[in-house]
Amino acid sequence: MRQLSVLLLLFISVLTYGQETSAPGRWSAAKANAWYAKEPFLVGANYVPANAINELEMFQAETFDPATIDKELAMAEGIGMNTMRVFLHDLLWQQDAEGFKKRLDQFLSICAKHRIRPMLVLFDSCWDPYPKLGKQRDPVPGIHNSGWVQSPGADALTDVSQHPRLEAYVKGIVGAFKNDKRILAWDTWNEPDNANDNNYGRNEKKIELENSRKIGIITRLLPQVFQWCRAAGATQPLTSGPWILWDGHDWSNPAKWTPMEKVQFENSDIITFHQYSTADALTKLLPVLQKMGRPVICTEYMARGVDSKFQTHLPIAKQAKVGMINWGFVAGKTQTFLPWDSWQKPYVNGREPSVWFHEVYKQDGTPYDPAETAAIRQATKK
Repeated sequence: MRQLSVLLLLFISVLTYGQETSAPGRWSAAKANAWYAKEPFLVGANYVPANAINELEMFQAETFDPATIDKELAMAEGIGMNTMRVFLHDLLWQQDAEGFKKRLDQFLSICAKHRIRPMLVLFDSCWDPYPKLGKQRDPVPGIHNSGWVQSPGADALTDVSQHPRLEAYVKGIVGAFKNDKRILAWDTWNEPDNANDNNYGRNEKKIELENSRKIGIITRLLPQVFQWCRAAGATQPLTSGPWILWDGHDWSNPAKWTPMEKVQFENSDIITFHQYSTADALTKLLPVLQKMGRPVICTEYMARGVDSKFQTHLPIAKQAKVGMINWGFVAGKTQTFLPWDSWQKPYVNGREPSVWFHEVYKQDGTPYDPAETAAIRQATKK
């Protein structure tokens, strides 16, 4: 009987594995590579306008600012950037679905005016787990990304009765723009297994959402998000990118993937990833990812304090034709020019970082470092 039980469990495991790896509706590698062959060397930034502290402030009717977006994307076009990674939010759909669609359409028109095709992010596990609509709080002095919010928030994530609302959001927004050539791709979930240990981790534990529980919920939910996008008829590729903050993490062996990485790698049409580390580490990592046989795009990099830079990373990526999207564009309310360690020791009372962490431009529109914008122009041949 025990042997029979073991065999039955093995059969169920194999069956489940087969279902996960088949990823119904996933693009074939041939289709993904044919799509990518038509794309230029993709270079851009994770974008929120300087006068918005998060994605809610960027897109809510009261604070949506097309003039600032137009001005800043003109700067991006001027140095040859051709994509942006832009975060959306489920509460925007709940608040005003039709208004949100109209504002997103207007944003996409501004992007098209500047020859920029953005990658749109549907969900995000980073920073504040308690998002609220309406007026967003002011930045906390001296702290990196003090007002960014997760989507969905912890309450919606742990309340299964709200999951149909999340499905309606995904199918609604993707369905509305499923054939829109102004959109490069859909990023289904940003860093889904980020536990926010160094910033909002304590807040998450207040509601007894332990890190393992949060990650377990999303591991089960993320494959559904991919399927919601496909059911909505998305003609753009789908992705969700694993992330690493240290060298030596092994993505070459599927047996060593975490359950979340397995979901991400096996459901993504194109492979995306985050890498805040050295040029040498990037050189070693790219062949590992390219062996998966699909297009590869780095959707977060460039943190000067950890030796991740435009001048070193862009030439490596261009040679490999791996797209590169850095974090941050114009310094503003997100304060992501400050290092991550600002959460432990805020940069106040005259304390200043030795170098900016993220961002390309200062508030006055001048480059933080002209050598960097020159490197971007060189990479994009602008």
